[in-house]
Amino acid sequence: MTFKQLEALYWIGQLGGFAQAAHQLNTSQSAVSKRVHELEALFDTALFDRTQRSARLTEKGEEMFVLARRLLQQRDAAVEQFGKPEVIERRLRLGVTELTAMTWLPQLVGLVQQHYPKVTLEPDVDGSVPLRDKLLADKLDLIVVPDAFADASLPAKRIGQVESAWMCKPGLIPASAAGSIRLHELARHRMLLQGSASGTGRVYDGWMKELGVVPADAIVVSNLVALTGLTVSGLGVSYLPRQCLEPLVAAGLLAVLDVRPPLPPVPYVAMHKGEHRSALTASIIMLAQSCCDFTRVFQAMPEDVRADSSA
Repeated sequence: MTFKQLEALYWIGQLGGFAQAAHQLNTSQSAVSKRVHELEALFDTALFDRTQRSARLTEKGEEMFVLARRLLQQRDAAVEQFGKPEVIERRLRLGVTELTAMTWLPQLVGLVQQHYPKVTLEPDVDGSVPLRDKLLADKLDLIVVPDAFADASLPAKRIGQVESAWMCKPGLIPASAAGSIRLHELARHRMLLQGSASGTGRVYDGWMKELGVVPADAIVVSNLVALTGLTVSGLGVSYLPRQCLEPLVAAGLLAVLDVRPPLPPVPYVAMHKGEHRSALTASIIMLAQSCCDFTRVFQAMPEDVRADSSA
């Protein structure tokens, strides 16, 4: 029994098909089929039900799938513990929110390439709730999201925070004599909110409910770029990441409102499944902590990494 055979069975079971497993393993579908046949011949038992159109595991196949997952995890852990960073060869499926993708994700990709040149990051950009669900379903290895979930099976490590502010088109909301506006008064205007699929939306929805604030007119916009565009157009007032949108404020496209009480910062955390903790995961979380920076959009990859890539 070889790790290649176990990998073939595991990824067919995980992804639901021979073609998908071949793509994941960067090999041909015939090679994947050959490895499965070898495994079946070794134990003289069918691992897949071939009367079905889809790749469905038999009862013995399910047992082998669980065993394969455990053995592959132990193999990866051994390689990470005893191998040098430059020889660790793995794909790591990383889930991030739109804001992370727009700001410091290139920095993280560059650092991973620098420290682990044979590790391939596969970013998945989505809302916080879908990312959490993919992590629970073993479709992602690590996610970076707002700290909006309490789940003991998903250890969380804080990596940074986002400062937000209420913003609108200049002149949309007249300034009060005191220069500031109460949150209850702001709620009478149309609010553009991120909704329950967003970690930031969950944090701020809960915060406003605790204060007894209920928006009179709300539109839910799950996409941050769309939310920013609608706010610039004058459709309503919204909470937006303050520092990275400073260029739009300086250009007169957005105005920052002085609202009392002010919005609390939103902590961001890295989360993984408890049983999937590894030295590589822990190291990538540390790299994320070192480069987490929500203050600027479209950050470039580190100079030394770009030089290595072009060499």
